[in-house]
Amino acid sequence: MTRQATDGQGHHPLELDPQTLRAWTEKVLCHLEQYVAGLPHEPMGSVGQLGLAQRVPDPADPEPIPRTGMDMDTLLAEIFSTYLEGTYNTASGGYMGYIPGGGLLQSALADFITAAINRYVGVHVAAPRLAAMEAQVLRWFADLMEMPPETRGLLTTGGSLANFSAVVTARVAKLPEDFLDGVLYVSEHVHHSITKAAHLAGLPRRAVRSLPLDSAWRLDCDALEAAVGEDRAAGRRPFMVVGSGGTTQTGAVDDLRRLAEICAAEKLWLHVDAAYGGFFQLTRRGRQVLDGIKHADSITLDPHKGMFLPYGTGALLVRNGEDLRRAHAASADYMPAMQASDHPLVQDFCEYGPELSRDCRGLRVWLPLKLHGIQPFIASLDEKLDLARHAAEGLRAIPGMEILAEPALSVIAFRLRPAGKTDGAGDDLTRRLLERVQARDRIFMTATTLAGAYALRLCILSYRTHAERVEEALEIIRHEAEALLSLPGE
Repeated sequence: MTRQATDGQGHHPLELDPQTLRAWTEKVLCHLEQYVAGLPHEPMGSVGQLGLAQRVPDPADPEPIPRTGMDMDTLLAEIFSTYLEGTYNTASGGYMGYIPGGGLLQSALADFITAAINRYVGVHVAAPRLAAMEAQVLRWFADLMEMPPETRGLLTTGGSLANFSAVVTARVAKLPEDFLDGVLYVSEHVHHSITKAAHLAGLPRRAVRSLPLDSAWRLDCDALEAAVGEDRAAGRRPFMVVGSGGTTQTGAVDDLRRLAEICAAEKLWLHVDAAYGGFFQLTRRGRQVLDGIKHADSITLDPHKGMFLPYGTGALLVRNGEDLRRAHAASADYMPAMQASDHPLVQDFCEYGPELSRDCRGLRVWLPLKLHGIQPFIASLDEKLDLARHAAEGLRAIPGMEILAEPALSVIAFRLRPAGKTDGAGDDLTRRLLERVQARDRIFMTATTLAGAYALRLCILSYRTHAERVEEALEIIRHEAEALLSLPGE
């Protein structure tokens, strides 16, 4: 006898009737409207981080799986209050820490559609038009980076997974199966996901060689050339260089043109981690800073940064798409036949990355671009470049403030170190300044270490960050710095 998944009254509760679907959707929309409207006034969530343990369930008493359901109103109230409490407010225009993500609402609508239609795009034949949509998005990105027609790629969950696939692809393309003597070159400021990717790709820790920076916080190209020569002489196999298209610490962009020349001469794979800065290529100033990126063998991009999309949207482009496929393709008897096509929009994504099961990611990029065109994105990125330069000038005007890294794109690194103060005293003052600014809970910024000095950094990238919020940030920093320096003994 077959059991029926009903509620005892002949209803199938997991299959929503149209009235319930509309009612629940409208309730969600009502909460989202209130949430977005309140963002300019909401705290940043930067206070009370040490009390996090008091704001999560007791791990010794976890909630058991629910046996019966609750009403939607109660659950939504819990989500938009309890579960958002104490979180970093990454959707706010005041969020200028780390590298802000976007959370564009147009992409949220796309994700709603994607989850509801639930199509599988890992193989082309399962959803040809939707797979082609993702391939089209990737072609747009490749054109933006001026990469050739044979370029292929995939949308990923973020830059970390894109960097992982890039390292694997370079290893397969440049090294034999016995690859433990391979060497990968990075700068001191490379994103840590590259080192992690190398380890996950099977390379020993000694394979990642960290090189010094030049005076502009970029990978020192002279040091790279010397290191390659040393490693070849020692019998090791140099195979890959990772350049940064905007570092997390300072926003610096490596000399990509010179790196490309070195890699061409030495037959090395050039990967550019442009997760943060790559989409500034849309702007005239960004193209100047990113000069040479078109010569990369692979590029990591994060649309959830420079295209303002929701977290979970990364991308990898590989100049020779066959290199990417060769590094990731696998087969099984139960799989359908893969596509043997050179058409740029015909692609089995399971053969180009580590995932077989994956969500349909193309719509969340395609929909906002088709709704608005590219011009609003360009204008917003230009606005961020302007705001970063304005913020740097404002910080420079604050007594005792030192700019450690001018904005190559939209990151500014600085510290509070009045004349006559030692580096140690400057570090202490800068830490205290961060605490005081965060306590205001109106802007969120983060810290790093530059050449041994404790530094603060503003990253202006949220599509909700505009001139008035940057002015507010400057006024808060100015006020707290002056108050701190006026204390007895300072």
